[in-house]
Amino acid sequence: MNLKNFQLNLSQIRPWLTLLAIVWLLTSFGLGWLVNSVLIIFGLLLLAPVVAFIGFRWWLQKNLVVDQCPVCEYRLTGLNNTQIQCPNCGEQLIVENSQFRRFTPKGTIDVTAVEVQAKSLED
Repeated sequence: MNLKNFQLNLSQIRPWLTLLAIVWLLTSFGLGWLVNSVLIIFGLLLLAPVVAFIGFRWWLQKNLVVDQCPVCEYRLTGLNNTQIQCPNCGEQLIVENSQFRRFTPKGTIDVTAVEVQAKSLED
């Protein structure tokens, strides 16, 4: 009966003995650098997503453009230095210098039409 009680008590103490043995080995062999390295890696893993999120928000604030379509004056959003299509009128637009411009291939002359009132013959 005493032997069973001893085995039961040893199984409850075993995790603590294992931890004590690992700590003793680390301190006796001078492996504190290993523990420090693991802690530094763990800290970097916790810090990396926060830094990435802040960096992404900064990049998005610098490159996100909210402006009006130069053709139909529909308000839309795009990224700087990209080409998009206006969802309202279907015009191809290019985003440059935080503004939307009509996309025209090289050699095309872009002309803006102006409506002029004609005089009637009776005047």
